[in-house]
Amino acid sequence: PNAKTQLQMYNKYNILIWAIGYWLLAIGLLSCRTDEVTYPSEYEVLPIESRELSSFAANEPIGMYLLNEGNMGSNKCTLDFYDATTGIYTRNIYAEVNPSVVKELGDVGNDLQVYDGKLWAVVNCSHFVEVMDAGTAEHITQISIPNCRYICFDGEYAYVSSYAGPVQIDPNARLGYVAKIDIRSLQVVDTCTVGYQPDELVVSDGRIYVANSGGYRVPNYDRTVSVIDIASFRVVETIDVAINLHRMEVDKRGYVWVSSRGDYYGRGSKTFVIDTKGNEVCDSFEVANSEMTISGDSLYIIGSEWSYVSNSWRVTYKIIDTEKRQVVSENFIADGTDSRIRMPYGVAVNRYAGEFYITDAGNYVSPGTLYCFSLDGVLKWSVRTGDIPAHFAFVSTPWHKPNKEEKIEE
Repeated sequence: PNAKTQLQMYNKYNILIWAIGYWLLAIGLLSCRTDEVTYPSEYEVLPIESRELSSFAANEPIGMYLLNEGNMGSNKCTLDFYDATTGIYTRNIYAEVNPSVVKELGDVGNDLQVYDGKLWAVVNCSHFVEVMDAGTAEHITQISIPNCRYICFDGEYAYVSSYAGPVQIDPNARLGYVAKIDIRSLQVVDTCTVGYQPDELVVSDGRIYVANSGGYRVPNYDRTVSVIDIASFRVVETIDVAINLHRMEVDKRGYVWVSSRGDYYGRGSKTFVIDTKGNEVCDSFEVANSEMTISGDSLYIIGSEWSYVSNSWRVTYKIIDTEKRQVVSENFIADGTDSRIRMPYGVAVNRYAGEFYITDAGNYVSPGTLYCFSLDGVLKWSVRTGDIPAHFAFVSTPWHKPNKEEKIEE
C-alpha cells in the first residue's frame, strides 16, 4: 500500500490498540494491578516526496527532533521526529520507546542538542538532563541539575546552565552556576558560579559565554554576560550588556549575539553583539528578540514581545546579516502565513534542504503547530505537534525504534 493507505491502516490499528488498552486497564484496576498502559506514537505523512538516503549530501540532516516543552506543571514534555527521507512526522516517540521511564520526559523541556551520538534534553522543572541514544531516543540516563536551562559542548564535556534554586520569583535568589559534565561517565565533575539565573550559553575561542537574566529577581534583573575560561573553568571576565539577557548565537567570525528581553514596560527587547577579542559590546540593534538561530551569515530572529503598558503582544520576523551588521529582511515569512501563527515560539534553518521552520505554541495548553517554509518565505507544509513546540535538533540518521529482540540476544 502507498504511504497514505498505510497511515489509514495504522490509525485504524491505533484505535483498536487504544480500545484494548482501556479494556485491559479496566481489568487491571478491578484486579488491583498496577501495570501501566503505554500508548503508541502517532504518525502523519506530510506532502513531500520521499528521498533515497544516497541523495543526501554528506553533512545534510535527514531527520529532525522537536522537543515540546509542555505547560509548566503539566508534566507534558514530549519528543517528536520528522523524517526527511519518508516525509513521516512522528509524535510522542519517547513514551513508546521508553515505557518503563516514570513520568516520561518530565516537566518543561528547555533545550535539545545532539552531541557524541547522544540526544540531550534539558528538562527545566524536573531538574535533570535526559540523555538518550540519538538514533533511537532510548533512555540512557538522567543527570540531576537543579533548575537547569541550556546546554552546550566542547571536546569531552557538556556545560549546562542552572538557576541553582527552586522555580519561583525570589528577590533574594542565589547566584546561578554552570555544571560541567563528562560525556563519557555522564557525571557532573565541576561547577562554576556565574550571574543570577543564567540562561543560554555558547562556546567561542576557548571560552564559554553565559547570558545572565536575573529573571527571578524582577525588577532587579541581572545585566551581565559571564565569560568562563574553559581550561581553568573559572570566570575570567564579566561583560555589562543589558537587563534580562536570554538567547545566544555565535557567528562565523566568533562574535557572540545575545538577546535582552527588557522589562516588559518601558525598556523593550533588543539584540546585542559582543566582540570576543576585547570582550565588550560592539554593536546593538533595536530588534526585539525572543528566539533566534543562525545560518551562514543570516541571523533569523523572532520577536514575540509582550508589553504591560499596552497589554498586548508585538510579533516580528527579521533577518540580520551578521557580516554587514544590518537588517536585510523585515519579515522573512513572505506569503502571509504569519497571520495564522498565534504565538511563534521556535525557529530553525536547514540550509541544505532550503527550508526554515517556525513553531506556534498557540494557547500554550493544547497541541501546537510546526510550519515549514522555503527560504524565500513560502509555506511548504504544516503539522500538529505536542504542547508548546520549541527546540530543534538535526540528525544525520533517521529515527528508528530499537530492536528489542536484538537487545535481548545481546
